Amino acid sequence: MIIRSEKWVIVCFFVQKNVSSCRKINVIDMLKRKIEDTLLEWKNTPSHSPLVIMGIRQCGKTFIVRKFAEDNYKYVYYMNFIKQPNRIAAFLGSKEVDVILMELSTQIPGANFVPGQTCFIFDEIQDCPDARTSLKFFKEDGRFDVIATGSLLGVLGYGEKKKKLKRGKDDNIKLGKNSIPVGSEEIVQMYPLDFEEFLWANGISDQVIDFLKDCLRNEKPVPIGMHTTLKNLLNRYIAVGGLPAAVNKLLETGNLSKVNLVLHRILGEYKDDMMKYASDDDKPYIRGCFDSITKQLSKDYKKFQYNLIKKDGRAEDYAGSLQWLEDAGIIHRCYNTETTGLPMEGNAIESTFKVYITDIGLLVAMLGGSTRSDIIQGNLGGFKGAIYENLMADTLHKKGQNLYYYRKESGMELDFLVNYKGECLPVEVKARTAKAKSLSTALKHPDKYHIFHAIKFGDYNIGREGALLTLPNYMQFLLDLEPEEIILTPIDADAVNSLAKEILFQHNPGSTR
Repeated sequence: MIIRSEKWVIVCFFVQKNVSSCRKINVIDMLKRKIEDTLLEWKNTPSHSPLVIMGIRQCGKTFIVRKFAEDNYKYVYYMNFIKQPNRIAAFLGSKEVDVILMELSTQIPGANFVPGQTCFIFDEIQDCPDARTSLKFFKEDGRFDVIATGSLLGVLGYGEKKKKLKRGKDDNIKLGKNSIPVGSEEIVQMYPLDFEEFLWANGISDQVIDFLKDCLRNEKPVPIGMHTTLKNLLNRYIAVGGLPAAVNKLLETGNLSKVNLVLHRILGEYKDDMMKYASDDDKPYIRGCFDSITKQLSKDYKKFQYNLIKKDGRAEDYAGSLQWLEDAGIIHRCYNTETTGLPMEGNAIESTFKVYITDIGLLVAMLGGSTRSDIIQGNLGGFKGAIYENLMADTLHKKGQNLYYYRKESGMELDFLVNYKGECLPVEVKARTAKAKSLSTALKHPDKYHIFHAIKFGDYNIGREGALLTLPNYMQFLLDLEPEEIILTPIDADAVNSLAKEILFQHNPGSTR
């Protein structure tokens, strides 16, 4: 149960009918993010390259980078190339670091650029391609740390069109062309909060998560009180999603109407980006693709169909626009495969795919109406399959997985395929407890489908039926898909050379050893 006041959240776990523990948490500074460990590891790596953090708009890049820099450097210089377009001028000429610093010092009175103690933050770097180019020179110089962030860095050609800087006397200055410093930057992808981070935000301790891992490892049911609480928390996560502004609004107010306003504002920003950064010819096609997604997911078979965007729509008309949305990080595709085997990348059918929204809260906002309150109350209606599929796709994507499914013309379909410990593992997702006929068929014919184990998520506790492991939907985030670490031992070249000499001597006794 979650008890809320204006500034505090009290999270209580009920085991059977008894309160086992309660925690009171200040809603301020609650959003612990996994990327914090990545940033610290980067800083502590000798001779590290400038860091580029990519991610969709409003996933928390700016906040986490500024907090990290303020906690770890004596001098921090933050510049936002959208809000501070005058900063762009410092990067338009020479890319030598000393020249850039001299230009910046004229804009920032009293600036003190101390080697080894200074971090530069280049925010919205997609609006200053020359700053991206300068990262190579910062890497070669080595005196200063640089962290760059951007929301549309994956969009091909984002900086190719020259734009005027509207800033008084300097409105004749133009942006340079995009030049990505290959090999001179380290790229990290950042996502909205996953469910584990959402649990942290709601005061759920690592001790609870470790307990869930132990239940999963030993395949023992989660105690009913904790099970019920986690189901309710998952419903909240589905309704709100993982964008920090929406999560914070939930924690501050508990008001879903206010959360809805936040999400619709963010959707508006995404649509504004489509208008700002896409070419004029592509704009209507990109919006058409984006607006059709809820229609695409409402079908029984959710394969993306271009004629649902517009009657007689064709791939040649919309494929580039769909790619723009994917490059921008707003959607991700899930490809059908020819067979249920590894490698899935080699079996993917490029022309047959489903499309999912990057954040589950945005999908719910796009569905509109009473969807959000229905989810909280457990009344999912006819769209429940799409919601839980999108949740699973989102989970896998945040784990760095490419997405695949399997469907035959006969109608047999497996929701997702993952590479799990060297085998192709089907993952089925149900909102309730429906049977998975296709999954049962695949498990009954291992010689044909090469399927030996499977996982089904749904409204279950932990259980097993032979090769099928059933798990509650709130355990999706515990799916361990990290590749096995392989450490190669050094080869003893001296021993190999010595053996080769012995063999050569045996074949030619007259030779010297």
